[in-house]
Amino acid sequence: MCFKALTTILGNKLTVALVLTINSAAVLAQQPVSASAPPAQFGNAIPTPSPRVAADDRYRIGAGDVLDIKVLNKPQFNREGVRVSPRGMIRMPLIKDEIKAACRTEEELEIEITVQLKEYVREPQVTVQIQQYQSEPVAVLGSVRAPSRFLLQRRVRLLELLTFVNGPTDNAGRTIQVVHTGPLTACDVLPSVSDPSAEKPTDQIDYYNLKDTVRGEEKSNPYVRPGDVVFVPAADQVYVIGNVIHPTSLALTEPMTVTRAIAMAGGTAIDTKKNEIHVIRQTPGTTEKKEILVDLDAINRHKAEDIVLVANDIVDVPASGGKRLFRSLVGAALPSIGSLPVRVIP
Repeated sequence: MCFKALTTILGNKLTVALVLTINSAAVLAQQPVSASAPPAQFGNAIPTPSPRVAADDRYRIGAGDVLDIKVLNKPQFNREGVRVSPRGMIRMPLIKDEIKAACRTEEELEIEITVQLKEYVREPQVTVQIQQYQSEPVAVLGSVRAPSRFLLQRRVRLLELLTFVNGPTDNAGRTIQVVHTGPLTACDVLPSVSDPSAEKPTDQIDYYNLKDTVRGEEKSNPYVRPGDVVFVPAADQVYVIGNVIHPTSLALTEPMTVTRAIAMAGGTAIDTKKNEIHVIRQTPGTTEKKEILVDLDAINRHKAEDIVLVANDIVDVPASGGKRLFRSLVGAALPSIGSLPVRVIP
């Protein structure tokens, strides 16, 4: 599926979401993966849900779902292929009013239909089964190991969904963005026929702390909704180049200082001019750049501040003798460029 297909998912109604997901659009070409597949674990063990939470995971009927409804020994009341209306309602023979199906489990809807039929049938025994699930798929994009789409047949929390994509990558940032693109799904209050918002998406983005989500903290581990787009942005990066052992790019997954960045690049090489480390910083929104001179020896003696780097800083470590070994910035930013496949643009 191309970028046009992604814009269809987002309905052209959420520009911010498009900006976030444009670099991950290609992943939608993958086949939808069943949410019933065994989740792959990542990081620390996932907290085991309590029985109360597990009970809440039962699938809630949604608009567009197709139901089979049967009443034991009363075939005249059976209904096959009943599609739930956009307002979440269904109709049954002889029952005057519509019955709310959306946001109920199969068992809850069985109880409601049983109550309604008692006026016409003595001790009715009702069975409800979902024949087709028509909820919008949930997409997980960005810095995850296996970006995919999922058709939900039960309620799934954000952390569990991340396990199905094998977790975040090493360069994932600090946040998770959940873009709600599906129709409103407030289960306790269904929109009325005249409510113009009934057919509109919520146009909402929720932000969660990635570490809190991975730890299973409730405030950062909500249930996802049909049509959600879960996006894990890549972390901002800094670049360490010049006279270091391994010129590289580093993800700012947490605060990083000059000395730490150089250490993560393998440390300084021989003949490094440690009192003239240059931090090249571009002013946001402009092409203007400024250089910050850093004395590495003074920092090590606790005589100078160890500067905290910001996104897109370039730490240039010069060699002694006045040389500034500007070692391949491209190599630092894209160390594996040689391994990428070659594609022809006709």
